[in-house]
Amino acid sequence: MNKTRLLVVLGLLVISITAYWFDLGQYLTLDFFRSQQDRVQEFVADQPIAATAIFFAVYVTVTAVNIPGATVMTLIGGALFGLIRGTVIVSFASTIGATLAFLLSRLLLRDYVERRFSAAVARANQGIAKNGAYYLFGLRLVPAFPFFVINLVMGLTRLRTWTFYWVSQLGMLAGTVVCVNAGNQLGTIESVSGVFSPQVIGSFILLGLFPLITKKIMEAARHRRSGPGDR
Repeated sequence: MNKTRLLVVLGLLVISITAYWFDLGQYLTLDFFRSQQDRVQEFVADQPIAATAIFFAVYVTVTAVNIPGATVMTLIGGALFGLIRGTVIVSFASTIGATLAFLLSRLLLRDYVERRFSAAVARANQGIAKNGAYYLFGLRLVPAFPFFVINLVMGLTRLRTWTFYWVSQLGMLAGTVVCVNAGNQLGTIESVSGVFSPQVIGSFILLGLFPLITKKIMEAARHRRSGPGDR
């Protein structure tokens, strides 16, 4: 193992042990956020730049090292920063974090996987070379696989880093808007009755329907792409 890989592995171990020892996952829950919401929103109002930087850094870290909590962070981003600003922050933070996870997978695992499963990897890379951006866009648009699995698997291929970045950002954008909007509605709830407001109910209906809608869109796109001669 070369020096760079050793340092990365040690860094990941330190982060993992720290997260476990201090039970950092308890802070990445909606229950904890709601218990501290007034204080956090006051800090955001008083120190908007610092609050944005802290949220951005935490989101990137959570995504890069695959700590559970990205969805909760997205909802919190909507509650704290609103739809437009929250979408911009979450979109860039999630994509940068995903790209770092992609690069970590490539650095630590790709050489071993290519040696161990050379034939299968070669076939996969041929497909990626032809349709990699389209496949990745479909995976990002239709959340059929966990976020971190896509980052991990794509890191094992020969997909270019820049292609991974821009396709991921574009493919995740619609889902980000839906989730941030749901979080924005959560941030407006003042009482239990607010949970049943049309805006909140509509946001969560849209959040639930989004995977089904995007799946239909991708099926239609594949149907058009195959052409009448292939059917």
